[in-house]
Amino acid sequence: MKPDLPARPGIPPHGHAAVAVRGASTLRVAQAYLELTKPRIVLLILMTGLPALLMAARGLPSPRILGAALLGTALAAGAGSSFNHYVDRDIDRLMHRTRNRPLPTGILRPAQALGFAFTLTALAWVVLAGWAGLPAAVIAMASIFYYAVVYSVWLKRRTPQNIVIGGGAGAMAPLIAWAAVTGRVELPAIVLAAIVFFWTPPHFWSLALNRRDDYLRAGVPMLPVTHGEEETRRQIAVYSVALVPVTLLPVLLGTAGPLYGIPALAMGGAFVAQALRLLRTRSGADASRLFGFSILYLFLIFVLLTVDVSVRVLGPR
Repeated sequence: MKPDLPARPGIPPHGHAAVAVRGASTLRVAQAYLELTKPRIVLLILMTGLPALLMAARGLPSPRILGAALLGTALAAGAGSSFNHYVDRDIDRLMHRTRNRPLPTGILRPAQALGFAFTLTALAWVVLAGWAGLPAAVIAMASIFYYAVVYSVWLKRRTPQNIVIGGGAGAMAPLIAWAAVTGRVELPAIVLAAIVFFWTPPHFWSLALNRRDDYLRAGVPMLPVTHGEEETRRQIAVYSVALVPVTLLPVLLGTAGPLYGIPALAMGGAFVAQALRLLRTRSGADASRLFGFSILYLFLIFVLLTVDVSVRVLGPR
């Protein structure tokens, strides 16, 4: 067991945390609970599940399935993120990027975050099992366990491949959505999950390049710390190149058409070009640009999929 880490400048020690909790306004505490769920990530995750719902239903699913799948997925994603806040509270205090989160600042106590995470997990189960089916609920529970335990507790602190293996946790939304409609998982859903899986390493490692000192200070074996920045840039390029053909698999399977395929190919080319530029320039600014572009890239890929599928299955016949 690790000893308590000493307080760092700008980070309140444990005694001051209690004061911060007592002095926080109701609005600030509510905002802190929302922050535990990482709402921007939840919205991105929901976007990756939406086209799967349309593909699986070959049109609009029933309002019950649509609402339950999206709400249940959001609750499951928020639960996993809240567990992650709880598990990472010690290292979050040591990293500039995370030291202002609700637990390091003392806005919330660890027990509050843990209770909130279990509450969201229970709500996700009730919503999905009650209105979207048992298979969708089981996949959601597996995603929470994977993120909270397999990634946060085990992988993150033990291997530089943490992001690669742990990427599966963020790729579950298409599987939940497909199972909600059909009661099973089929190849098109696996392909959509694979897009997120292959996108995760270049996305996160481009951030880690500029946060290497944070991870070194916290003792997290992120790839730039264990293998160096040059190898990290090379791995970013490798995964970026591998990502592009994966994004085109929906076209090959016939679940998406040229309305998606052509811009997806163009955006994939831009993604690879930025990754290769980063490999060549070794620039922190280029790493930041790739990180920002990667978020927009994934969002647009799944928006395009949603539009393409909507036109194909909902348009004039």
